[in-house]
Amino acid sequence: MNVKVAKNRDLHEAVVLYFKNATLSRTSPSWTERIGMPLAPPTSYRGSRQLITDPDGIEFLHWCLPRMGLRWPGFRKIRGRVYKRLKRRLHELGLPSLAAYQTYLANHAEEWPILSPLCWMPITRFYRDRSVFQLLETAILPQLVQLAGEGGETQLRCWSAGCASGEEPHTLAILWQQRFARRYPTVEFHVVASDIDPQAIQRAQRGCYHWSSMKELPAEWKGEAFNVSGEELWLKDESRSRVTFLVQDLRDNDPDGMFHLILCRNLAFTYFDETAQEETLRRLVDKLTPGGALIIGKLETLPKGRWQIKPWSLPMGVYRKPFLSKEKKRELSRQF
Repeated sequence: MNVKVAKNRDLHEAVVLYFKNATLSRTSPSWTERIGMPLAPPTSYRGSRQLITDPDGIEFLHWCLPRMGLRWPGFRKIRGRVYKRLKRRLHELGLPSLAAYQTYLANHAEEWPILSPLCWMPITRFYRDRSVFQLLETAILPQLVQLAGEGGETQLRCWSAGCASGEEPHTLAILWQQRFARRYPTVEFHVVASDIDPQAIQRAQRGCYHWSSMKELPAEWKGEAFNVSGEELWLKDESRSRVTFLVQDLRDNDPDGMFHLILCRNLAFTYFDETAQEETLRRLVDKLTPGGALIIGKLETLPKGRWQIKPWSLPMGVYRKPFLSKEKKRELSRQF
């Protein structure tokens, strides 16, 4: 007998025996048992390798995205990465296909908050869009410091919405530490950073990163802002302490307080549907102090309408909330 054929036959028999034993010894309920359907064939056993074809994936996303206030165009180019996350979730649930997952979602409302962060695909790194951070350094932050001082405030508050694993808010903290902390020793600079993904927030709170995420960060900042340990870089406490992380869904929740600067880049105005974009923008503007700045993605546009912000630098995606008039300030002072 051909040796190669014999080995293949032995391997086939071993695989059959493995799956037979796995099927007989399975004690946990299958997905069909959990949703009250008859038992599925053995191909749906927990641990099987789920295959997501592109047509099936597109059909599923067209079905689920509108139900979460999201829109298909924002996911067209990243759908392959979404499929990988969906495959992991199917494996965790013991489901054989997206069609089965769709049935599961229809019968388990508690699954939707789990699905939602699986679809959000942040592309994040330190100092992403260098020109934006250069504008922050040369124009925006100095003017916001002046704005806070004129209002008698000693704290400059920023919000990084959709912060993923923390590269953006930590870049803000490093920028302040390197360029402004000595210049404005009496100003307390603080960043609130929020994201829907609890695991991403846990990574952000650790403050540990790899070199690959720092290709755009100025070289001198790497040595001054991080402690190097092999392939890992740990953010020093002087910068990390300036950031507070929150698990929040931008569509439903906001951090407390008002902010001089809000960054909401490559998220709401890329992935949200029109209704969710308008509602999110309204809340973002409400959280800005008069004279404060909102920064969106350089390739994003705001929904049509009359909003209480004006362009500051359109190529950089920067908008500013108008200052209060003297009459409005007097009116507010009378109210309080």
